[in-house]
Amino acid sequence: MKFDTPAGQNPIDQLKVVGRPTDRIDGKYKTTGTAPYAYERHDVAENQAYGYVVGAGIAKGTVRAVDTAAAKAAPGVLAVVTTLDVPKLGLGTMNYANLFGGDRIQHYHQAVAVVVAETFEQARAAAFLVRVDAAPEAGRFDLAAEADSAPPVKADSGEGSGADGAERVGDFEGAFAQAPVTLDETYTTADESHAMMEPHATIAAWDGDRLTLWTSNQMIAWAKGSIAKILGIPKQNVRVDSPYVGGGFGGKLFVRADAVLAALAAKAAGRPVKVALTRPLIPNNTTHRPATIQRVRIGATPDGTITAIAHESVSGNLPDGGPETAVDQTKLLYAGANRLTALRLAHLDLPEGNAMRAPGEAPGMLALEVAMDEMAEKLGIDPVEFRIRNDTQVDPNQPERPFSHRNLVGCLRLGAERFGWDRRDRRPGQVRDGQWLVGLGMAAGFRNNLVMKSAARVRLDASGTVTVETDMTDIGTGSYTIIAQTAAEMMGVSLDRVVVRLGDSDHPAAAGSGGQWGANNATAGVYAACMRLREAVAQRLGINSADATFADGEVRAGNRAVALAVAAEAGEIVAEDAIEYGDLSKRQQQSTFAGHFVEVGVDVDTAEVRVRRMLAVCAAGRILNPKAARSQVIGGMTMGVGAALMEKLSVDKRRGFFVNHDLAGYEVPVHADIPHQEVIFLDEVDPTSSPMKAKGVGELGLCGVGAAVANAVYNATGVRIRDYPLTLDKLLARMPDAA
Repeated sequence: MKFDTPAGQNPIDQLKVVGRPTDRIDGKYKTTGTAPYAYERHDVAENQAYGYVVGAGIAKGTVRAVDTAAAKAAPGVLAVVTTLDVPKLGLGTMNYANLFGGDRIQHYHQAVAVVVAETFEQARAAAFLVRVDAAPEAGRFDLAAEADSAPPVKADSGEGSGADGAERVGDFEGAFAQAPVTLDETYTTADESHAMMEPHATIAAWDGDRLTLWTSNQMIAWAKGSIAKILGIPKQNVRVDSPYVGGGFGGKLFVRADAVLAALAAKAAGRPVKVALTRPLIPNNTTHRPATIQRVRIGATPDGTITAIAHESVSGNLPDGGPETAVDQTKLLYAGANRLTALRLAHLDLPEGNAMRAPGEAPGMLALEVAMDEMAEKLGIDPVEFRIRNDTQVDPNQPERPFSHRNLVGCLRLGAERFGWDRRDRRPGQVRDGQWLVGLGMAAGFRNNLVMKSAARVRLDASGTVTVETDMTDIGTGSYTIIAQTAAEMMGVSLDRVVVRLGDSDHPAAAGSGGQWGANNATAGVYAACMRLREAVAQRLGINSADATFADGEVRAGNRAVALAVAAEAGEIVAEDAIEYGDLSKRQQQSTFAGHFVEVGVDVDTAEVRVRRMLAVCAAGRILNPKAARSQVIGGMTMGVGAALMEKLSVDKRRGFFVNHDLAGYEVPVHADIPHQEVIFLDEVDPTSSPMKAKGVGELGLCGVGAAVANAVYNATGVRIRDYPLTLDKLLARMPDAA
């Protein structure tokens, strides 16, 4: 199905099933521990052995030799495969680092061997007997030291964020120099880890020259193509299966070492092998969000009109890697005639930096939205009003290109009303509740909406059951449920008459889970397949499909009503189709918007920060399932609190690795950290996005939150911190007198 004109009235608009706050279909499996995650797929292949990965103990250099004699002689050991046993393997889709093979070490904990044994404990014990002789080389591990010499770079996150090395509109320098009120500040964000609950894990089994991977991956079609490319085998000889994923946040968008090593180990051992990356390997062996140094300059007139705005960011990565695209939202979020955005990239020998939830906007808005708060204070204008005055309904870099639907102002006004923003004291450090200084902060939220091809297959059997098959994944986002809701709405059946099968590369290729594009595109693909099925059913029943109504388990036309199941009495009906997009998203900018509001308390003695309440008001097209969407938004809000207050991968700048590489040292927020969260969705649709008229929402819940927290901390204390996370050591020395 080609989608190249805005959607008109269609079956989804009935909203009998879609749009309802429906419980998650997979919820009972998740809560009872019966959902089969990758490492727990004990039934998929007999006689599984265990692999344990050995990571490099240097950050850069050459492997001269690997002594495996003691490991091979250890109890239970079946095979040992070292990086010197295979040539350097090719890169998969969007991998920057070599996952295995050859003698070069690009980063700390790069895989250098995998040990296979009968039990996990035997494999782990033998792995510590592997002796690696490596020659270290000097590396570059300090972003601040490399920033000044970092060259400009063009970049695209693949998730809607990108920029040229320097992109200009008008005369920024001239307008900034002439502006009556100016701001010029630098903000830094830390390296961050995805810290998903389920580690990267894979079971691999060979049947002749055919390979099956039961793995944890967000993008099945990408994974299938990548593993074929890396191992040099035909794509049709690879099957990837990932029905449940225990969190990804971008860390499982691409094939990682667990999949490659499981495949190589299974070949060497002659039997299926399972491999899970231990927690320390996740930040150092896989990917992370790169740190940034960002400079924001804003010039404005006394009435609060922005006349000049610039956002420049530098980050680091491996030689073939890309930057953190932190300036993208500044190209689109606020008006201003004279503009500059620029990216620079330093060569660092740290582990691979790559996509993490909302790449670009998440760290970029930590800087931009604090700068907007600082500028509002300089102007003496309320921060909400300052943002509203600089709203735009067109792409500021291309004024002839309007937004498809933009209601940022509605988010901000409703958020301010519901949060009680009018009770905020503009003077920082004035409100106290016992031991706590109390402050309110806010920020705008922004994340682009992406459209991409997505396919599905739909079956109708003689019992009236509709089965949906697509390689779409559910990473905790509710894909099973919204896909079932879509099929139920389209075919006029109840949810209990729909079966959804996900995550198998033998199914049609969906958009996959990433960049908050999954829900809109995957359901649009199911919509397309169901339209084909409706036509086939009508034809089987001798009804004109244009006149047919599908409702209450029946197909109706005129005075005739036939049970849906009757159409399949002569045999199952199968339909397959994909949603394919025209140029609507190029002609009109598709984005999502939010207003984030936060109240914090800061202890007057210790500078401990406690989030007291949070509100997000979101404008993101049709909300397919408000209950699941709320869960996604509050998850994003929680992650934003982590980025603001605690999450930081600390770099050992001598040895080149992340020191706090487990969940004891890398702190993330928990339920007790945030007592109250509220989410409001504006009632809207965007007909240019898809037949579903929906957009993404999961990452919108993150973008801007950290800045709202930082702005609240300032309002509480009068201390402005521009170096994230805002740990208490940065506040303590500058706190106001406790008396």
